[in-house]
Amino acid sequence: MSASINPTVRRRRLGAELRRLRETKGMTAEEVAARLMVSQSKISRLENGRRSISPRDVRDLCDVYNVDDPRMRNSLMEMAKESRQRGWWHEFGDIPYSVYIGLEAEASSIRSYESSFIPGLLQTREYAEAVVMGTQPDTDASSIRRRVEVRLKRQDRITGDDRIENFWAVIDEAALAREVGGGAVMADQMRQLLELGEQPNITIQVIPFVRGAHPGMTGTFSLMEFPESADSTVVYFEGVTSDLYLEKDVDVRRYTGLYDHLRAAALSVAETRSLITDYAEAYQK
Repeated sequence: MSASINPTVRRRRLGAELRRLRETKGMTAEEVAARLMVSQSKISRLENGRRSISPRDVRDLCDVYNVDDPRMRNSLMEMAKESRQRGWWHEFGDIPYSVYIGLEAEASSIRSYESSFIPGLLQTREYAEAVVMGTQPDTDASSIRRRVEVRLKRQDRITGDDRIENFWAVIDEAALAREVGGGAVMADQMRQLLELGEQPNITIQVIPFVRGAHPGMTGTFSLMEFPESADSTVVYFEGVTSDLYLEKDVDVRRYTGLYDHLRAAALSVAETRSLITDYAEAYQK
């Protein structure tokens, strides 16, 4: 994806630059909204990259911030145009976590913690189908197929030519023990974990039941880092009706520390492989 324009990342970069211009001007979002006769929430959504930005929005904001340099204005306008393009995932229709996919497509490092499922980037087709059908029972067959295809295509980020530099997955043993799709599906899923774990850019650790309570029991999350220094690290939480993204330094530091605790609580890579092998053999019977 890095060889093409990523609209999600463009929105984030443009939003960050617009926030910087506003803060340099010494204005609040409420003051800018009042000048443009729009809602304060619109300014916030533009700045946090959750909403596409039109060239007209950029022009109006440049006027408010007294941005007179034509090169700066043209650069911001171009970013606005690029931010409105469609990513590959839009070909599959309405995908509820499309913002996350856009960030994932550009990330250079992803640290993921999952408590109930095998992470999406590591799932087999059959396991993914069983997960989607089980967790979204009211979804029609066509939508299920689209979501599974998107999930499988996303896996190019860890196995394709433009693969991610580092994918680290910490998984609670509950995800291994929960029989999703039947024994044969789980056996194949365990074997895929073993195969993917041999890739130099993929690290898999499991937190065993015997560890008892651990910090990850409060919920799953992912940490995404990006190759460009202008793009801040993002902490992502997937919700039932909406997703949450945290980018403030204090939040990133907190969850980075939390992830370190999870890695410390988990089995080593070698011990993890042994445990997964045991599960594969048990499911095969």
